[in-house]
Amino acid sequence: MICFAWITSRRLAAALLFLALPGIALALPRASSVPGGIALITLGVVSGSTGPPRAWFGEQRVLVTSADGHWVAVLGLALDLPPGRHQLRVNVGGEEKILPFVVSAKNYPEQRITLKDSSKVNLSPADEARAVSEIAVIQELKRHWRDVDDTDSNFLQPAEGRLASRFGLRRIFNGEPRSPHSGLDVAVPRGTPIKASAQGRVLAVDDYFFNGNTVFIDHGNGLISMYCHLDRIDVQAGDSVAQGQHIGRSGMTGRASGPHLHWSVVLNGVMVDPELFIAASRRVR
Repeated sequence: MICFAWITSRRLAAALLFLALPGIALALPRASSVPGGIALITLGVVSGSTGPPRAWFGEQRVLVTSADGHWVAVLGLALDLPPGRHQLRVNVGGEEKILPFVVSAKNYPEQRITLKDSSKVNLSPADEARAVSEIAVIQELKRHWRDVDDTDSNFLQPAEGRLASRFGLRRIFNGEPRSPHSGLDVAVPRGTPIKASAQGRVLAVDDYFFNGNTVFIDHGNGLISMYCHLDRIDVQAGDSVAQGQHIGRSGMTGRASGPHLHWSVVLNGVMVDPELFIAASRRVR
């Protein structure tokens, strides 16, 4: 690999298989440089004389880790990010560089959903005020940053069930267009145990109008997982959790047409496709 060069998604996915942090070997997520995906961008050779580079996309810090002797930026791409050429800002040993990368277009399929409770689609003034307030809180949680040196991005699927509604679907509720699906739905009956995808710290728990009972887990360096529509929450903010640890049980709280787990992954402040973090051998279909 060449230092400070943009490399295509396929070449990176094949070359960068494992992290090389001291005393730990972790898998990188799969590269998919499309809106809602992940760009893997090489930043330079790992050197003992300097620490890891720091990277930003806009004003948001970006996860940087080591793999195959190189520093790599693991950049989340928002669903509404326009395709085309973009830039990553990087500081290496006090020297700032601008690295270009390309985002390709992707057309996500459409999904039509019928909810018996129309109040979850056409909100009353009180419900709309609540939802707007909660969205602001969630946006702030998504931008949370905690420096760690062992971010584990080799996730477990958090529930044993069929993958239902996929990430990025253009959703239409009761005939009315709404925001694209920002997570992955796992079809499970009410009361199914839900597990932490990876080790981390519980960032927040709450009951939201749309998401219902929700747990946020901070995995460090801008990587956060979110578990929604829970029937029961069995952790609290500040708890440390291990990968696979029980955190609650599935349900259909909030806006849901039936019991299931809605699982989202946040990277540098934006929702990205959770399936990119699950090795094929760990997926349940």
